[in-house]
Amino acid sequence: MPRTLAAITLATSGLLAAACAPAVAGSSTEPPPVAGGKIGTLAIGKYACELPGDAGGKIGEPVPEYDFSIVNASSYKAQGIRGSYLYTGNTVTMTGGKFKGLRFERVSAGFLRELGEQRPEGPMRCIMVARRY
Repeated sequence: MPRTLAAITLATSGLLAAACAPAVAGSSTEPPPVAGGKIGTLAIGKYACELPGDAGGKIGEPVPEYDFSIVNASSYKAQGIRGSYLYTGNTVTMTGGKFKGLRFERVSAGFLRELGEQRPEGPMRCIMVARRY
């Protein structure tokens, strides 16, 4: 009986190792893809927001009530209230805090353009004005 038990144990452990091998061999440091694209974070710093101007007038109309700072990997602070954001693909969505539900397109490093809001002046833009290293 002990020989049979040893043979079953050996066979079972071999099957387990064989079953796990593809998972271990195929693993990588990249997380699986998520809806919306790859997850990222914004650079830590202060963003100043403005509405676009026109060719015959102002360059832009500041809207300081929308200014915010990225304070760590996925948190921002606006008017003293801390919130969270999700950055996937090229879309930044404020998921908590003062600006919950506000969405931006990341045009380039330090340049965000509001999505969804239909304003006569055009979409609000937020530009990084101070970066913390």
